[in-house]
Amino acid sequence: MTEKVAVLVTDMVEDVELTSPKKALEKAGYEVVLIEKEAGKLITGKKGTTFTIDVAIEDVTPDDFVALLIPGGFSPDQLRADQRFVDFTKYFLENDLPLFAICHGPQLFIQTGLTEGRTLTSYITVQPDLAYAGGTIKDESVVIDKNLITSRTPDDLPDFEKAIVTHLTA
Repeated sequence: MTEKVAVLVTDMVEDVELTSPKKALEKAGYEVVLIEKEAGKLITGKKGTTFTIDVAIEDVTPDDFVALLIPGGFSPDQLRADQRFVDFTKYFLENDLPLFAICHGPQLFIQTGLTEGRTLTSYITVQPDLAYAGGTIKDESVVIDKNLITSRTPDDLPDFEKAIVTHLTA
């Protein structure tokens, strides 16, 4: 049975921050599962790419997955208004399970109340919010804090993808 990586995502995701890591994870042998409010729903990225949601948030549990990926764009800000997505993310942080987020993805961490004491990075405008929530911010292409791997922007995708695939296959 193929190991699965969950992706919490909705409309206005930064297209390449979903397509590129998804491709890298699939190449490494993982099944990447897109999770939103409604299975089968078509969502549209900021650059116009359409994605089909695989499963609804109420139909999965974090235990079904070996890792969680949170791409950026405006998607994380929308998802953090729904407690189900916050709780899903919180499970990975509380249990120190592999959690990968890029750009605006770490916005979901703030809602969990578990940012304090973590070392991470994000898009420049999210960094102060993470710091106010108690995180230690580094301005690096990839920051690894135990099973938490974060990255800043699409420019960092090669480093981010290498880090997440290496982490899962180690």
